[in-house]
Amino acid sequence: MGRTWSSRSDPIPAAYGEDVSRDPRAPRRVVVVGAGLAGLRTASELRTQGFGGHVVVLGAEGVPPYDRPPLSKHLLDVPQPVWLADDLGTDLADVADAVHLDDPAERLEVGDGQRPATVTTRSGAVHTADAVVLACGSHPVRPAGWDGALVLHTAADAAALRSRIAAGARLVIAGAGWIGAEVATVAAAAGADVTVLEAGRTPLERQLGPAVGGRFARSYAAAGIDLRLETPVASATAREAGVRVTAADGTELDADVALAAVGVRPATAWLTGVVPLTPSGYVAAGPDGAVEGLEDRGVWAVGDCALRNSTRHGLVPGGHWTAALEDPARLVRSLLAGWAGGDVGPAPGVVPPEPAPYVFSTQLGHEVAAFGRTSADSRVVLRGEDPQEWTALYLEADADLTERLVGVVVVDRPRDVGQARKLLAQPEPPALDLARAADPAVPLRSTVLA
Repeated sequence: MGRTWSSRSDPIPAAYGEDVSRDPRAPRRVVVVGAGLAGLRTASELRTQGFGGHVVVLGAEGVPPYDRPPLSKHLLDVPQPVWLADDLGTDLADVADAVHLDDPAERLEVGDGQRPATVTTRSGAVHTADAVVLACGSHPVRPAGWDGALVLHTAADAAALRSRIAAGARLVIAGAGWIGAEVATVAAAAGADVTVLEAGRTPLERQLGPAVGGRFARSYAAAGIDLRLETPVASATAREAGVRVTAADGTELDADVALAAVGVRPATAWLTGVVPLTPSGYVAAGPDGAVEGLEDRGVWAVGDCALRNSTRHGLVPGGHWTAALEDPARLVRSLLAGWAGGDVGPAPGVVPPEPAPYVFSTQLGHEVAAFGRTSADSRVVLRGEDPQEWTALYLEADADLTERLVGVVVVDRPRDVGQARKLLAQPEPPALDLARAADPAVPLRSTVLA
């Protein structure tokens, strides 16, 4: 699967609808920067919603779009990428006119109404566009001094890590977040000797807060994994045989392989000074994905690189699989409506249904689903005290000091998953009868107050 470029030379199928380029106000050329899930879904939605103009997709990995979650969850038992053309039934070459899978964007010049935007790639190619969709994803963090540690973000990363994990291999993982826990789980199950060093007080502290993250700590020992909390890593240095990991307290661990699993950052350095970026490097985007401050300049952002200001869920950072899957439909609808002179977005005061941000993880013998905002600043109410099967409800007070449900974490309670998803997709955060909500025998949906 080494294809790096393809062209759709056939006529535009009638199913794509009338060619909107006949409207002089409509975009004739769209450049999608990024060939992952968000980029594929954006190109697909452009065709589904009737765009008949020219679509260019620019990638960086040199391979067609594939699903990233299996890279960690199924690191050892699914050795080949899960191609999205098979998984979603959409081939990028069928919905884009030109696909350059190994020629990433390096410079963007925003259009000004008189001239189009231009995107310049690593090869020096210049692509003009009436609209640019930034779906450029993220890259893993590898701090200075950690040169001896591998990372896990791409199919190539997974292949390199997979080749070094076997029964008896010593694996040290820096970070007890989603990726660290999933890799530790599959490696320990394969007989590897796994140690996880976590700088925080609990696993998943940054993602779920300490009260909920702390509930995962006991599962590490049960899975045969040595978890060391409040132990930041200072360095990971390659040696003649393996790698030496040094903790901030001076403790040294010799390993056959080390993995840096301390998060990702948006792949947006090339956009500095061109579009508004947050201190963490996210592209600041409105509810529909239009880049803030450039709403009338034809620049949009979606997926891992975007911090979207959701009308329903507040600021939603990239990294949620559902954002890459579902947000392109909303973005394209607004992109085409805006260029055609139509009304963009819902009527004033109307909050349309919107799926909550969602993360799913298989780790340490558990299935974990997290929905909505799961901040450490929220109050947490547990449904039951069972350490194996439980649900955590995240509550925040509104202007009237009424506590409302803004997030849910479900561990091995599938009956709560669908109900949590529906409650958090409502136009307004629901208020719950908390005494009943704390009872795991009571259906979550029946605890909503009128």
